[in-house]
Amino acid sequence: MWFQQDGATCHTARETMDMLKDEFSEQFISRNGPVSWPPRSCDLTPLDYFLWGYVKSLVYVGKPKTIKALEDNITRVIRGIQAEMLEKVVQNWTFRMDHLKRSRGQHLHDVIFKK
Repeated sequence: MWFQQDGATCHTARETMDMLKDEFSEQFISRNGPVSWPPRSCDLTPLDYFLWGYVKSLVYVGKPKTIKALEDNITRVIRGIQAEMLEKVVQNWTFRMDHLKRSRGQHLHDVIFKK
């Protein structure tokens, strides 16, 4: 299993990096980690370009009033994600990777974002 964290500076504190090394050995992607955080990676990771926005758009419907309600909404939304949707996300990710390879790492401004 691989672990990927975003490039936020607060996520690369010495204690955090030590914990990641203990837990994942060399199999984690992070700024200052064994595998560098890729440039423009928000365009590359399904969590960033799809999942968090999708989940957030459904979790906040009804404006949860308590932490418990928020946690329940998050759990419900994530459990409700259909396999077909995840297959489309993986297809879109593969398309992005192919485009990135062809463009030699340039911006993904020509990528058509599909639902």
